[in-house]
Amino acid sequence: YKEAEECSTKGPKSKLQNRLMFHLSHKFNDEKKLMSFHKNLQDIVEDQLSLASIHYLRSHYQEAIDIYKRVLLENREFLALNVYVALCYYRLDYYDVSQEVLAVYLQRFPDSTVAINLKACNHFRLYNGKAAETELKNLSDVCSPSFRFASDLIKHNLVVFRGGESALQVLPPLIDVIPEARLNLVIYYLRQDDIQEAYNHFKRYLSNHTAGVYTEGCSECCTGSGTRTKTTTLKIAQQYFQLVGGSASECDTIPGRQCMASCFFLLKQFDDVLIYLNSIKSYFYNEDPFNYNFGQAKAATGSYKEAEEIFLMIQSEKLKSDYVYLGWLARCYIMNRKPRLAWELYLKQETSSESFSLLQLIANDCYKMGQFYYSAKAFDVLERLDPNPEYWEGKRGACIGLFSADYSWSRTKGDSKRNPSYPTEHW
Repeated sequence: YKEAEECSTKGPKSKLQNRLMFHLSHKFNDEKKLMSFHKNLQDIVEDQLSLASIHYLRSHYQEAIDIYKRVLLENREFLALNVYVALCYYRLDYYDVSQEVLAVYLQRFPDSTVAINLKACNHFRLYNGKAAETELKNLSDVCSPSFRFASDLIKHNLVVFRGGESALQVLPPLIDVIPEARLNLVIYYLRQDDIQEAYNHFKRYLSNHTAGVYTEGCSECCTGSGTRTKTTTLKIAQQYFQLVGGSASECDTIPGRQCMASCFFLLKQFDDVLIYLNSIKSYFYNEDPFNYNFGQAKAATGSYKEAEEIFLMIQSEKLKSDYVYLGWLARCYIMNRKPRLAWELYLKQETSSESFSLLQLIANDCYKMGQFYYSAKAFDVLERLDPNPEYWEGKRGACIGLFSADYSWSRTKGDSKRNPSYPTEHW
């Protein structure tokens, strides 16, 4: 870019030179020069398209759409502008609208690499990876072996469509070829719980990129530099999420709403979390990470029945073995008057500090809810594992509560039959 700037300044002043310097100012991140060259732009097609492209690069997608549509109205033969409009709608998460606009161009140029790739990406967002891969196969069939960029693009996107398969083999060589390659590599490391490697790679990624800032927030949630406290790290993560979610260009997009939900989640303002998650839940119905967070927010606001249903939708064995998941699901069972299911969750766990914590949760929550039988069972096991007087007192209180409830029920019914809500097996 420096060489381009030097060459440009040697030539005579012209509209072309102004457009070139306008773009170079963006590359140099020089806001003052950018605005200076912006003032020199005129209401001609070339200048307006140049302005639209800068809007796109700065994530001002709606402003770019407005310019492209205005130019299209006056120049119907500029069919390629439909692709640019479709790209903008894709970035705004309007995937179905993007498809409609893109179809106009594909009818005329069905073998366009950029258009076919965008169609595949829309299918990935609207449907799934397999649907996207089918579209990408069409691109493989029409592109020539000498067209290197198309080959790299296909390899890169197949990694994404296949959930990260072969990421370590494919993505590193493409980091300097495709801008999203490094970001997707960071996401791959995050999903593999290799937090430090993700953090290291992110530092070489453009953090002013919306997805980059979002990913930085996720990284900060998981780890920070050795000198930071956990509170400081989470505070930084919260600020990153708020930076994206509160920006004018992202506030109404799906990633923007995810960011605001994450921000409020870290602030423990779960009513606000639900406002944002409810607005995008139709896009993530079968997404385990989304349901994991959605269920926690529902439970934290007392909606235990809905939370239980959401938690049970999760398929990932990794998430289902996580203590946070087990703890919240056990609490939902207890609050929904299903203590036996919470007890069975504990029985499936191996002896560990987490199973001990789960036992404490069951003992105390069952006690609060008057489910004294399972509270007594839990306190009894706790006392055997750790002869703490508090566990003995908890067990004694639960037993008294159990007998008192049984006696009261019998008196109400006028006979001595056992309260059927309590099981009769030995404990």
